[in-house]
Amino acid sequence: MDVKFNPLKYIPDPSLQAYFMVVLFTVWSVSFGLIATYHFGWLGYSIITSIIVHLTILIPILVTNAVFVDAERTGETWLEEWNEEQSRYALFVNRLKAKNLVRWNLDKEA
Repeated sequence: MDVKFNPLKYIPDPSLQAYFMVVLFTVWSVSFGLIATYHFGWLGYSIITSIIVHLTILIPILVTNAVFVDAERTGETWLEEWNEEQSRYALFVNRLKAKNLVRWNLDKEA
């Protein structure tokens, strides 16, 4: 999982590359943890458990493929939209904080 070799290298923002790598790492770790739990015998065998274990392989594969395909796209409009959404969210959150207001005290600053 090196950004130099996988399709996430096409994302120009290193922080977003790191974010996607951490998310994929977490998804795969949880998946392999559930599979190991099943194979160690900590879960009893049943059809439902077997389906869940198989889905813990299929779902991370689909998510990883979706992230890589999206990263390979030549149009990077999604990145601009994501940055714009994050900045709008930050503005909204900052408006809710009354601590960010600065009062001008003429006696101290004049």
